[in-house]
Amino acid sequence: MKTNYQLRYAAHPEDAKSYDTQRLRRDFLIEKIFAPDEVNMVYSMYDRMVVGGATPVNEPLLLEAIEPLKQPVFLCRRELGIFNVGGKGKVKVGETVFELDYKEALYLGSGEREVYFESNDAGKPAKFYFNSATAHRNYPDKKVTKADAVVAEMGSLESANHRNVNKMIVNQVLPTCQLQMGMTELAPGSVWNTMPAHIHSRRMEAYFYFEVPEDQAVCHFMGKPDETRHIWMRGEQAVLSPEWSIHSGAATSNYTFIWGMAGENLDYGDQDFSKITDLR
Repeated sequence: MKTNYQLRYAAHPEDAKSYDTQRLRRDFLIEKIFAPDEVNMVYSMYDRMVVGGATPVNEPLLLEAIEPLKQPVFLCRRELGIFNVGGKGKVKVGETVFELDYKEALYLGSGEREVYFESNDAGKPAKFYFNSATAHRNYPDKKVTKADAVVAEMGSLESANHRNVNKMIVNQVLPTCQLQMGMTELAPGSVWNTMPAHIHSRRMEAYFYFEVPEDQAVCHFMGKPDETRHIWMRGEQAVLSPEWSIHSGAATSNYTFIWGMAGENLDYGDQDFSKITDLR
């Protein structure tokens, strides 16, 4: 197995105005999430969130404590949210094993326990996407399916944004320290997410786009509402969103994305919206 990680530093919104395409992609886009028998992750200075993925094929993969954590095991002072976006697999936490099917999630509380990822079938490997935030206490581990989710049906086909927001690792479903995660599924014929756009100054966010056809792409919008920028993305890539930035997207097909947030506020409705006609 192999573990790869990058550090990503925070940007001032005034500085980000001057970034060209290459700099925007370098600082905010996470192009490589999955690779066979690898764990890939980014340690972000935005609320110290870790964004990554594990693809076990030939062997179980250990979630290693990367050097910046300065801890013996990854979960020592962190909580973890995991979504399986591949074939059936399992997550072993200490002596406990959780089976995860496609689009099922798992929350793990902090503690000195090792985490291993494993696929049930090497021919159809699991793909475990994860977000992690710092944790001040331990909360119980819990598997979460779409049947457990708080579901909000939003938008309409007429406005090209008919979607179901599945709130899965949120405080209405289970207790967490600061991590909040969910999965938004766009209906066929809809392409816009998170429109009207918003910011939430007390939380950062990460988006992971998947179920994007191989020959299609997503245009992710970021920046301050009056100074927006865009990043073109492919399926199974993620993007970091600072607390000062909008986070919205449109694609050349419908798709699904997983959102994860970390910060001081667990209120999902804590959002400052911008009128569509005010965006620049």
